[in-house]
Amino acid sequence: MFGKVLIANRGEIALRVHRACQEMGIRTVAVHSTADSTAMHVRLADESVCIGPPSARDSYLNMAAILSAAAITGADAIHPGYGFLSENANFAEMVEAHGLAFIGPTAAHIRMMGDKIAAKDAMRSLGVPLVPGSLGALESFEEARAVADEIKYPVLIKAAAGGGGRGMKVARSEDELEEAWRVARTESKAAFGDDSVYMEKYLDRPRHIELQVMADMHGNVVHFGERDCSLQRRHQKLVEEAGSPVLTAAERDALGAQVTKGLKQLGYRNAGTLEFLWQDGQFAFIEMNTRLQVEHPVTEMVCNVDLVKEQLRVAAGEPLGYTQADIRFSGHAIECRITAEDPETFAPNPGRVDMYHAPGGLGVRVDSALYSGYTVPPHYDSLVAKLVVHGQTRAEAIARLKRSLDEMVVSGIKTTLPLHQRIVADPEFQAGDYTIHWLEKFVSRGH
Repeated sequence: MFGKVLIANRGEIALRVHRACQEMGIRTVAVHSTADSTAMHVRLADESVCIGPPSARDSYLNMAAILSAAAITGADAIHPGYGFLSENANFAEMVEAHGLAFIGPTAAHIRMMGDKIAAKDAMRSLGVPLVPGSLGALESFEEARAVADEIKYPVLIKAAAGGGGRGMKVARSEDELEEAWRVARTESKAAFGDDSVYMEKYLDRPRHIELQVMADMHGNVVHFGERDCSLQRRHQKLVEEAGSPVLTAAERDALGAQVTKGLKQLGYRNAGTLEFLWQDGQFAFIEMNTRLQVEHPVTEMVCNVDLVKEQLRVAAGEPLGYTQADIRFSGHAIECRITAEDPETFAPNPGRVDMYHAPGGLGVRVDSALYSGYTVPPHYDSLVAKLVVHGQTRAEAIARLKRSLDEMVVSGIKTTLPLHQRIVADPEFQAGDYTIHWLEKFVSRGH
């Protein structure tokens, strides 16, 4: 096992990785920008190294600075967390070229899954179900029109190198196709430096369901069940559940068997999440995230597993030590992402936290790097806490979530706590009756 791990991230995920390392007897190195000198992950780590000014480009995305920090502290491995460099294949290659372990998949798999077209081609070859659409990048508008005629409107034009909803446009008829094609390519070029786009059938009422997997270096692959991440605003997840209110155990097992078989053929390693759209009982693969997900705690709660510890063990070369039959699913878990934003306008609201009180009690977990007196910097993602609850049933989890949201206090800055309180009180949410379009409509209704 590693003696020292450098955590190439910040905020709650850096703290999450630190805690797993601490429990395993592994020393940690925190890296930080000047804006994060008083952050909780810096305070708790065994060592810390300042790697640059506030801008992420000059600090958390500065590969040379991070590798230098690893060298001067004698780290054995680097855990990238999520975001920043976690899905950067060049960084993974550089880490291993410097004799360090990258706690994640191979650079080849990161690169493959980072290209949405290559990822779909790989999944198609493995027999994983896909959304109907183009077989690769669209070479011309004429080809786009031909594919749209074949799969029927509405259609979705998507950036091949995309993510987070950028470079993604819907065309509901042929009259709208040329504008969607042009705008998607322009946005993709601006955001990713690549104007390659492809087309999928636009599903009008799907749910977003993802499958958590873990693979070792010895050919063993297991899944830890599904998460329902349909509650999204502008393609950003706000609430996640494990398991899904609409999925049966038989559907989960069938999808899991297909996915783990395919990833075994690919020789995949470490953690990964395959994301699907689900509608009318049918799954369609959309992308794979080759890293730990923000919403991983709900899976940990229902499976009683520490996914970060599993990542560390696998990266150190240890076998999983269990089979799919050993994985047990117990109860239901829900996560709310609490962000430093106005709950109505969603305008960022960084600043000083006058008081922070985390809820507690049976089945309640809060992943956060907040503390009273901490100043949330304006330079990074607005996520400040993840409130996660577990219950024996979904109804119990919702009751526990409602109580915990009422108990939680973050004063001095605006947060989305009031929005989550509204969501949890809504009858449609309580019934599990929602799609990926539900939250946008819910927010637009206001109070």
